[in-house]
Amino acid sequence: MTSVFSMSVFEATITVDDNDFFKGQGAASLWAERVSKETGNKIAAKKIGNGWALSGQVDGLEVIWGIYGQRLRRVE
Repeated sequence: MTSVFSMSVFEATITVDDNDFFKGQGAASLWAERVSKETGNKIAAKKIGNGWALSGQVDGLEVIWGIYGQRLRRVE
């Protein structure tokens, strides 16, 4: 099985504070479900500025993912 983190993200994006996020809530929610299944943690779409990020707790830490180069990546 291919990791969700190596899959290409071909979704519309929007840039907020130099980070690319999903433009739509629907696309972000779909990817949040995929990440949730892979990590075993509850992941949800979260509004950040005009965009949507993926947000959840992993190993007790709050993690937010955006998009970089058509891949999911953590946003610091």
